[in-house]
Amino acid sequence: MTANPLFPRHHRRAGLALLVAVALSGVLTACDETPGPAGVGLAELAQRDVDAGAPGVIVRVDDGGGRVVELARQAPWTTADHVLSASDAFRMGSNTKTMVATVVLQLVAEQRLRLTDPVGKWLPGLVPNGDAITLRMLLGHTSGLFNYRDDPDVLKAFTGQDTRVWTPRELLAAATAHDPLFAPGTDYAYSNTNYVALGLVAEKVTGRSLGDLVQERIAGPLHLKRTYLVEGNDGTGESSALAHGYEPDAAHIAPLLPSGTPAGTAFAGPARSAGYVDTTFVNASTQWAAGGMVSTAPDWARFDSALLSGELLPPALLEEMQTTRPEEAAFPDRRYGLGLERVTTPCGTVWGHNGQVAGYSSEAYTDDTGKRTASVLTATIFGLAAPKAGAANRELVNAAVCAMLGKPVPATSTVPAG
Repeated sequence: MTANPLFPRHHRRAGLALLVAVALSGVLTACDETPGPAGVGLAELAQRDVDAGAPGVIVRVDDGGGRVVELARQAPWTTADHVLSASDAFRMGSNTKTMVATVVLQLVAEQRLRLTDPVGKWLPGLVPNGDAITLRMLLGHTSGLFNYRDDPDVLKAFTGQDTRVWTPRELLAAATAHDPLFAPGTDYAYSNTNYVALGLVAEKVTGRSLGDLVQERIAGPLHLKRTYLVEGNDGTGESSALAHGYEPDAAHIAPLLPSGTPAGTAFAGPARSAGYVDTTFVNASTQWAAGGMVSTAPDWARFDSALLSGELLPPALLEEMQTTRPEEAAFPDRRYGLGLERVTTPCGTVWGHNGQVAGYSSEAYTDDTGKRTASVLTATIFGLAAPKAGAANRELVNAAVCAMLGKPVPATSTVPAG
């Protein structure tokens, strides 16, 4: 979402959070007090996060030694909508890209696709200069394609101000109506357009819907019971079981938006106390292959473990996925592979992704063996933009990742801004 007027990278990457709230309803195991900074436990750090302004947060940490931390916290004003549980379904945002990339690479393993295939081979006429843009470029965000979320009309749908249901082809058309950012393969720029194109390629080569491919190739074999792709606006109709997401209302979000954001930009939804709107049921049609997955913290940890341990891809293609390049200069601690990020943290290197859609921020990581996992799912994006909330969130993220790796949080550490 690099150039997006609403979500510049410093918002997409800053403190994507593990927030938790005043009312505990998740599973607190005996290990929920895993020491964080100065011996503070994850549960206390999660509560601090909520007290700082996060509407709700789910935290799950597995250190690979049989100890699993699962907890949820939420602000009291949110309980009338939904009592948050550590196993609740959650919109995973751009974590979706890792799963879509896995499907595409499985098709490469089956020799139905090649990383060197030009997108024009599979989507003739849909992508200008498509003969010069390869599937590898799409997977690694080096295509130069404009990010469709920067288009003003798409942005209105993303924030729920417009209820128009966008199709994947319409999203691709909205992007390609704009000039490319650079010549294919010459630079890096994170763009959701790349993954919409990849989703269409996967459907073209298989004759199956992307949602079916996810179920048949990943969710089914891994027994992920509450993981599915939203196709259209409401996916499988399971949205009533979602953890609720929230964004600051128009008055409160205005000072948090980046300069250059179109006037009047705000999220639609029923008003809530504390200056928020409920965005749970906002228009989801702009997500699809770029950010449309719904899952749970346990399900996503299972996926990350399977991927990094080699269950889903042959070694050569997992190595391709983990061959990274630097992201924008502002994020020196993050490198992007093929739908997978390598992140340097105060306690070591982890693999995974993060994501944001209206009312939901997610971070999901594992070690390089897939044995250890950490997930932090937060019920807001811009609720974390205030300095106090952002700092509390970063402290919690640090503690969760360090607990995953079995290390104490360095006293002076901060989470990378990315």
